[in-house]
Amino acid sequence: MTLPQEAGDERLAHGITVVDTGFVRPRFDAAYLVVEEGRAAVIDTGTNAAVPRILAALAAQGLEPAQVDWVIPTHIHLDHAGGAGLLMQQLPNARLLVHPRGARHMVDPSQLMAGVRAVYGEEAVRRDYGELVPVPAQRVLAAEDGMVVHLAQRPLRLLDTPGHARHHLCVWDEASGGCFTGDTLGVSYREFHTARWHYALPSSSPVQYDPVALHASVARLLSLRPALAFITHYGAVAQVEAQADMVLRQSDAMAALAQRLRDAPDFGPRLRDGLRRIYLAEARSRKVGLGDDEILQLVQADVELNAQGLAIWLGSGSAPAGAAAQ
Repeated sequence: MTLPQEAGDERLAHGITVVDTGFVRPRFDAAYLVVEEGRAAVIDTGTNAAVPRILAALAAQGLEPAQVDWVIPTHIHLDHAGGAGLLMQQLPNARLLVHPRGARHMVDPSQLMAGVRAVYGEEAVRRDYGELVPVPAQRVLAAEDGMVVHLAQRPLRLLDTPGHARHHLCVWDEASGGCFTGDTLGVSYREFHTARWHYALPSSSPVQYDPVALHASVARLLSLRPALAFITHYGAVAQVEAQADMVLRQSDAMAALAQRLRDAPDFGPRLRDGLRRIYLAEARSRKVGLGDDEILQLVQADVELNAQGLAIWLGSGSAPAGAAAQ
């Protein structure tokens, strides 16, 4: 299949820029730069390799690193927070705002790194993520549910949103009427977008997927009536209710499939096959202009990670050593 060869920053309204972190492929993983009255916040950071891209996006707007006040990972999975420590070294005035369950792992990432290695393997971690840089404890602030911080005079409200992970938060931005949702509203790759339609799927990646909590978190976000969802994978989505419905419908189907197969001797292969069928059926219903093989290639990693997360949720699998940190 043909994937986009180039990608770049996308400037949106309300001082928001989508920064392509370059992780995996173009337009797969986003960091968001939010600028207000000469002050800046970075929401999600990508991996260590994304740090030069974020600094370049800052410079492109005529801002210095000292003008960044906040770095806010939605959660501590490495495609969202892996570059946070390295980035913080470049931002002398910034504070790291992170879910209370994730704060200690930003200060001492050793347990987090052990869990990531257990899930992905040593070689993949070295290739894709590198080593996490610790953040000094005095620069880390635990984001309690409902906390409001300000970027200049612009309020940003932090919401505890478990489901994808227990250390997940979303950021409500009153100025744009939008919410930075991390993985709570799933993933919607740009290859799945057309002028009228898009397709999104849930992320149940290890190790803390909880479909019941996900329903509650999505309902909470929708109660805010967001005009936009700024998702990490990838970009701004205006059809927020449609995306939420897609994600929850498939999450329910995934959980039901896993429960039906719980005692099957070939649980893993049948679960993966069933996930592929769920995703293909939904993508076709959304009129995605790709063939089946192209769709399956795009979701291949999600099938594997989602199957692992479902197995752990069921108790059919066990959390890898150190993975409780994730």
